Amino acid sequence: MHLLFNGLFLIAGIKWGDWRNWNKYHSTILFLWFGDLLYNLLCHDYIMWKYKESIFCLNLLPNHTVISLLIMFVCYPATVLIYLGRFPKKTINIVIWILFWVALFSIIEYINLRYLDLVSHYHGWTMRWSTVFNMIMFSMLRLHYKYPTAALLISIPIILFFVIYFNVPIAE
Repeated sequence: MHLLFNGLFLIAGIKWGDWRNWNKYHSTILFLWFGDLLYNLLCHDYIMWKYKESIFCLNLLPNHTVISLLIMFVCYPATVLIYLGRFPKKTINIVIWILFWVALFSIIEYINLRYLDLVSHYHGWTMRWSTVFNMIMFSMLRLHYKYPTAALLISIPIILFFVIYFNVPIAE
């Protein structure tokens, strides 16, 4: 199923992504990758969410790490190319655009969690936290695109909040 979801994101990215200007979004894609890699490193032994494959492609996508890499290399670039490439200018449209992406990612996660058994939550992580995280993530993607240094600096206290709030044992 993860191949299907990522395939749909790839098709959407090809159709609606701003491929002509991909280099404008390159550093923001790397910013998103870095955040996901940092999560996977800090929470390797204390995961908040874990991807799994249920029926299809068990041999091709055997664990969280492989699925996470698939998402990083297919879904994230497609998302950034569409999200930033079609980012609106009017304030009300910006709010609607961000809420659309937060809802899209949250609904996909909810379906994967409740119905398809493709993701599990641990250590107090819930759909509410995923929705909050999606709000932060999509806001930070735009901020990084416009002001990369500010986004990096603002990310530090956000990361620290999550590490402290969820008691992630990074000292071990």
